[in-house]
Amino acid sequence: MNYIGIVIGAISFLSIGVFHPIVIKAEYYFSKNIWPAFALSGGILLILSLLFRNVILSSCLAVIGMTCLWSIKELFDQEKRVEKGWFPKNPKRRNKG
Repeated sequence: MNYIGIVIGAISFLSIGVFHPIVIKAEYYFSKNIWPAFALSGGILLILSLLFRNVILSSCLAVIGMTCLWSIKELFDQEKRVEKGWFPKNPKRRNKG
């Protein structure tokens, strides 16, 4: 039996679950302007995924890297959700990020 697909699927599921609150907190504390950190992290993880022969490790790095890149879109969407009142605004941040 080949469990590689299930392992990669589990990592994908966990990655999305972990990044959901990360995006919420990142937008709250840093605004959407933190997106370059997500872009850099995603790019580094994707490059690292190319360097490993182990399929599971390479795939996991790529999945997490792509999740970082997808989180950029989610940061901008999160800002809109905050404007709609679905999530709290950071009262310490005066200017719009």
